Amino acid sequence: MTIKRRGSAVWSGGLKDGKGGLTTESGALSNYTYGFSARFEGQKGSNPEELIGAAHAGCFTMALSMILGEAGLTAEKMETSAEVALEKVDDGFAITSIHLALTGKVPGATKEQFEELAGKAKAGCPVSKVLDTKITLDVTFEA
Repeated sequence: MTIKRRGSAVWSGGLKDGKGGLTTESGALSNYTYGFSARFEGQKGSNPEELIGAAHAGCFTMALSMILGEAGLTAEKMETSAEVALEKVDDGFAITSIHLALTGKVPGATKEQFEELAGKAKAGCPVSKVLDTKITLDVTFEA
């Protein structure tokens, strides 16, 4: 089985004075503004790094839900944030790391078990597998 999803971008103008729009197949984004100032100067708009972060957080959390289910557990609630680091390197810019921060409440699980299963999800989620960068994880277990 192969699932294909699509996202697209439109760009007009130069790097610093140009602007673009991001669109997703689902309609979650429809020509959503992105540009140099949003990416590098903290202005309003989106950027590829935050989209990668959201995708990674979502994929990881869904993968963990599956792994918990295989262990006979169901999360009451899990929240994951992903901090994507974009840094200047010798030949331009690179995403040098992603830090996942997970908080979860899983009835019937121990802190150790939750941490172990979260580590498996970090390694096994499809977005983690496609990213060629250092991925770290902090886990907070709510009893």
